[in-house]
Amino acid sequence: QMQLAESGGAAVMVGESLKVSCATVRGTADRHCMAWFRQVPGNDREGVATTNFRRPRVYSTDYSDSVKGRFFVTRNNGGNTMYLQMNALKPEDTAMYYCAAGAETHCGLETKDYNTWGQGTQVTVSS
Repeated sequence: QMQLAESGGAAVMVGESLKVSCATVRGTADRHCMAWFRQVPGNDREGVATTNFRRPRVYSTDYSDSVKGRFFVTRNNGGNTMYLQMNALKPEDTAMYYCAAGAETHCGLETKDYNTWGQGTQVTVSS
């Protein structure tokens, strides 16, 4: 059973940057799709960025419109560690950020595509 763990969440100011990480602490995710989601209390979990396996150590990426051009997702460690570089942060980016892995190589930005979730890391952006 794969297990994921996020880290790096913090409280930052508007316009600053932050990088959060997701480690595969059990199992291997290298040939699986992985993604970042975020959620604020009372709202549905929102897909932010996804990575899809193309060939070993090569992944395609896709982003939600709300973060396109500001957030960048990468994978390292043979595909078992995923990062989310967040730039030009806004108060509306405040959320709990979750990483997720799917059973397939290609997934979208919907929660139904993923079957393994981390515990989340909090990002708070203040003005």
